[in-house]
Amino acid sequence: MKEIFLGLRLLLGSGRGNRVRFLLMAGGSAVGVCCLAMVLAIPGILAAQDGRKAARSADCCAGESPSRVMAKMAPLELSLTDPYGSRPMTRIFHAPGAFAIDPPPGLSGLPAPGEVFVSPQLREELEKEPGLSQLVPGRVQGLIGAQGLAHPDELYAYIGVPRDHLKNGNPVTFYGWSYTNDETVEPSTLEIVRFTLSGVVLLPLVVYLTVCARLSAAARARRLAALRLIGLSKQGVQRVNAAETVAAALLGAVLGLGIYALVNQLISHVGLPGFRWYPADGLLSLTATLVCLIGCPALAWFAGAVGARKAAMNPLAVRRSAVEKPPAKWGLLPLLPGLGVVTGYCVAGATGHVPRDTALSSILMPLAVVLIGVGLVLSLPIISRTLARKVARASPSLSLGLAMRRNEVEPGGALRVATGLVLLVYAASLAQGVLIELDQVSKNTSPIQSYSLSLDGVSQARQRAFETVTGVRGHGVVASSWRDQDAEFPPVIQAVIATCSQLRGMVPDIGRCVDGRPFRAVNPQETYDEDSKPGASFPFHLRNESGAKHVMMVQVPKQQVIFGDESGLSTLSSGDVVLPPSFLPEGFRPEGASLTLTSSSAPQTVRAVLDNLGGVDPTASVMTPGLVVDALEQITVVKTILAMGMVLGLVIGVAAYLVAATDRAVERRPQVTALSLLGARPRTLRAMQVAQVVLPLAVGLVLAVVTGKAAESSYLVTGGGEVFWDGAGVPLLLACALGVVVLAAVGSLPLIGRRIDPELIRRD
Repeated sequence: MKEIFLGLRLLLGSGRGNRVRFLLMAGGSAVGVCCLAMVLAIPGILAAQDGRKAARSADCCAGESPSRVMAKMAPLELSLTDPYGSRPMTRIFHAPGAFAIDPPPGLSGLPAPGEVFVSPQLREELEKEPGLSQLVPGRVQGLIGAQGLAHPDELYAYIGVPRDHLKNGNPVTFYGWSYTNDETVEPSTLEIVRFTLSGVVLLPLVVYLTVCARLSAAARARRLAALRLIGLSKQGVQRVNAAETVAAALLGAVLGLGIYALVNQLISHVGLPGFRWYPADGLLSLTATLVCLIGCPALAWFAGAVGARKAAMNPLAVRRSAVEKPPAKWGLLPLLPGLGVVTGYCVAGATGHVPRDTALSSILMPLAVVLIGVGLVLSLPIISRTLARKVARASPSLSLGLAMRRNEVEPGGALRVATGLVLLVYAASLAQGVLIELDQVSKNTSPIQSYSLSLDGVSQARQRAFETVTGVRGHGVVASSWRDQDAEFPPVIQAVIATCSQLRGMVPDIGRCVDGRPFRAVNPQETYDEDSKPGASFPFHLRNESGAKHVMMVQVPKQQVIFGDESGLSTLSSGDVVLPPSFLPEGFRPEGASLTLTSSSAPQTVRAVLDNLGGVDPTASVMTPGLVVDALEQITVVKTILAMGMVLGLVIGVAAYLVAATDRAVERRPQVTALSLLGARPRTLRAMQVAQVVLPLAVGLVLAVVTGKAAESSYLVTGGGEVFWDGAGVPLLLACALGVVVLAAVGSLPLIGRRIDPELIRRD
């Protein structure tokens, strides 16, 4: 304990510079712990939302006859989820039974017929869009409390209706399950998110915290060596060093948790795009808090112990005139097996031998990613020293020669300055791969996305507004014939009313179509509709807006047009009759018809079309074949979380560079002053400083881009999707790498001042 108290006394009484360094270490640790807390809070936020969903889930007794009798007398509920723009809106219709039940969380009582309880966000939408009240009929009796909502932006309503109005309702006797089938993020997707955040945030965070724990490492090592020379034991030297590093890290951890508490309050109220939560959801669990309070000081102690080992074992080896040992070649060992694994998967994907053993891939792939990340860190000094030696021998430039000789003598400087940014670019490649896989899983495999709206009660003007929504490239009216007869299964055909240009927008793979002429659509890959025989006649009942009726007989034409539909989501079916709009009497429309719209299946286009349709009529019930709006919401949440992770990774990477570059510049002041006294011009010194940082950083970034793209491709190969090679992401990645180099170069320029302070080299 005496050594620990000695370390604290040295910390408080060794001058203003040492106290400033301590505060910088604590401040840097606070930023890192705050970022770590944000990452650790995400699973807790998602779990809290899923818990509230499970608590409000309705269930009913089941089993023998008494239970069935009770179920018949129990209240009834019907749950409907509709797209409201690009967001899901859930409506729970509740009909009372012979006995009362406890209300779900968030309600003081269940709604009676004619009463409605809505979420705060849905109430705002009802005020902005009065027409939405058609989907939420009744008198708003109150608001749903936070205990009954997954998140503050949820659109949710409990609607009371008479029992005879709820024919398809399910009996309910209590609320609350131990789990929910409607997770905010599916478990498999959540594992992918955790894996990505580990690479994007946690790996650079370890480097950053290590850099913060080793500020002014050379000066501290010489001070520890002096203590060792006056008789302090090896263990005592390490305890003295640990007193400062652990105290700074512990103070930083406490400050970081306090900063996170404020940030959680702010962001939870403001919200992220597509992802909001209640402030209580973001509170850290006891385990996460202990990870921050113990993990950060433990990492600082380990980094300090490694840094103090040299001064404790051989004090003379840290003197100013001592020559640093070259980095050991074993630093390349982690990189080689990691590259071997990802290269094997890339070759397997290129040759068409995609691995089927997902269990083995789920172990090898994360292991390879970690090995490559560690390998990049450990191999950077080795590669930097080797390259610096060769460039120094071949270059006639004084600035470049001085810079390379310094990197050759002190290769560890490149490790501290460049590692954070190198890992950031490497992690960006992995994040791209995850986003590509999520797009493959979530998006429609068809090149088009269709939308179906019932035209019952829709005016001609509103129909035209739907058809001209931005993003829609094709539309048509779909109707079925019907006859008033007693046959159980009367013959029926389906007609699609559209022009040829409208039809091509809906079905790109279609043969020659002539405007103004009806035809049968035939798909060789589908079973032909037996009722749709050439020459057969079918009646279509028409109605106009004034209520007038008309019956139109449609004869199945002999002319046929071939079309293709590999996705099975086309508007047409084999045997459908395509009619030009001119065949309909002016102002008339088939009864029971629906409007089908099509657009590109790109997620951003689908969201835009749904939002635009909601702008025309928020109460319209839009069906999206092949697409679940809940899936769109989940992908939005995942992308927001990954974007937040990338922002945190960027903050950590830039902070690690600024801290390491500034600390390195302070330690290099005596050498720079000596060169200035020898006659080196400031321009030469600045060029030397930039070359010292930029060259090893550029080498590391090239390695990061190459290994990152290989790891991304191997991840896509093991993911089971159809896309293995992401050529579109290469320009963005190269642009990011170039931006990092420019940032490092600009950040190195101000570190060389005009004033020469001989006191800096007095001891030398």
